[in-house]
Parts: sequence; C-alpha cells; structure tokens
Amino acid sequence: MAASGKRTICIVSPGTARDNNGNWHTADRWAGFLRDDYDVVVQERWSERWPAPDLLIVLHARRSARSLADFRLHCDDRPAMLVLTGTDVYHDIHHDAEAQCAIRLADALVVLQPAAIDELPDTVRADTHVIYQSADALPALPRIPGRKDITMVGHLRAVKDPATFMRAAALVTAPGVFLQQIGAALDPDLERLAERTGDTVAHYAWLGGTPREFARDAIRRSHALAICSTMEGGANVIVEAITSGVPVLASDISGNRGMLGNDYAGFFPVGDAPALARLIDRSVQDEAFIATLRAQCAARAPLFAPGAERAALLRLVDNLLQPTPSIGKRT
Repeated sequence: MAASGKRTICIVSPGTARDNNGNWHTADRWAGFLRDDYDVVVQERWSERWPAPDLLIVLHARRSARSLADFRLHCDDRPAMLVLTGTDVYHDIHHDAEAQCAIRLADALVVLQPAAIDELPDTVRADTHVIYQSADALPALPRIPGRKDITMVGHLRAVKDPATFMRAAALVTAPGVFLQQIGAALDPDLERLAERTGDTVAHYAWLGGTPREFARDAIRRSHALAICSTMEGGANVIVEAITSGVPVLASDISGNRGMLGNDYAGFFPVGDAPALARLIDRSVQDEAFIATLRAQCAARAPLFAPGAERAALLRLVDNLLQPTPSIGKRT
C-alpha cells in the first residue's frame, strides 16, 4: 500500500507517449480512471527490483510477456490482468509461445470487443471480460465548404493497410470528396506510396504524424472515417468517430464487427480498394445510405461512453483486489 493509503496498481504498456499508439492511449486513459481510488504508475515493463504493486495490469500479451512472467514468479499471491490487443487476439496467441503462456498466467483477461472472445482458448474464456474503449463525446466541427472529407487515421504500417485507402483515392468519382490520411510513416514503401499518391491524385493528402488533438478534430470535420485494417482488437479511432457523430467505413474483419455490430451497413472486403471507393461514393451520393450509417453508429455510441468504460474497469479491478476474488484463476 502506498504512503497515500491507497492500494497500488502498475500498468505496463509497451507503447509510450512518444509512440502515440493505441496501447499508450489505453494505458493513459485507464490510469486516469483509476487514480481517484488507487495509486497508479504507468511503465514500459515491470521488474522484481521495483516495489510490488497490489495489482499488475499489462497490455499486449507478447510484448509484455516477460513482465507478466516476472510478476507471477515473484508475486504469485497478487493478481494480474492482461489486456489483449488486436495482434494478440488475431495472431500472436495462435503462433507465439510467449503470448500463449501470458494468457495462462493472468488472473483476468480483457478484450476490447466481444468478437475477440471467439479467438481465445476455451480454458480462458471464463476469465475474459469485455471492456469497450471510450472517448469524450465531442460535437462535429464545421466542414470546409464544398468538401466532404474521408479521413483515415493510423500509422503507415501493413496491418493498418493504408495502401487500400490510397488506391481507393484514385477511384472515387463523387464530386467534392477529399481523402486525407493521418499517421507517421513506419514503413518506407508505404511512405513512398503515400507521397506518390499525393503527387498524382489531387483529392488525396497524406498529413503525416500529428498530435492526437489534431487527428480528433480532423475526424470531427469529416463526412466519414475510413478504417482499412487487416487486424484490429478494437480500434479507438472508431470510438472517436462515433462519439462525434461521424459514420465509419470499415474493413470487414472480426474486430470491426465487434465494435460496429454484425448488421452494420458500412463494411467493405479487406484490401478491396474498388469496393471502398464505391462505398465512399455511395456515402456522398445516397442520402438514405449515409443516414442509415449515422443511425447505426448513434445506436452504438452508449457503449463507448467514458462512464461505461470506467465503471467496467473499476468493477473488474475491485473484484480482483478483494481478499477472496470473485473472479480470476486463483482464490
């Protein structure tokens, strides 16, 4: 217990503020939710050289596997929670021994949308909890007159499939459409493709890496958000769009279905640039279609309220820290 009298929680995130990625955003947001009731520290890893927290929360099974293993070795009487990312759920736990070990060591697993549970071994599903990510509801911002922005937010790397968005830019035909891509270049080939697309397609721009507030404002000015990922655990950018009344055009993958619902009308096949271009054109030219997307997104918005995420997190943490936990592998 800390000098403050509060119980202590260590959140291990392989992503830092410098990385400005989903892991960091989750760790930072959760630390804020927990600090009223607990003494919280966020670190890149945990070591037995440091004071043992009352609870360890680790993000990313593979990248944080060593921290979780060390904690279990030295603090086996204390609970640990593992938050599974998209690469964990849809790749690593099926192929990587460290990730497979990590999900067995945690007292509780957290996934960011319900479809992810179907990917987990039967032996851990009872210890798995869904906590949707959240974002403050912010109103849409005035749009640039005569322009309908389609925005994609995500660093340029293969799993986000930014190339599909770039190829779609050359295929859209609806007047006034402008495709803007936000995210740092983490792949030289994709960086060159973004630059080449910007040179050849007048209604496309790659804006590079930007502060988070800039990206959120860009979404709020948009006609729609595009997400082209081949793999997602539960994309926070979807949350930011929906909580600002901006509909989503999404690749048809399990993680996006878990966020948007199986009956959502705005899916396109993974990697299919012509299908995305047609969806963009339809969203601009078919008022009934875009109204349907807006209504479907509005119906999901309560899932992504900060109060709902905070309540779910506190409920799980409180249960794990009970003298006799009502959840978890050990009693």
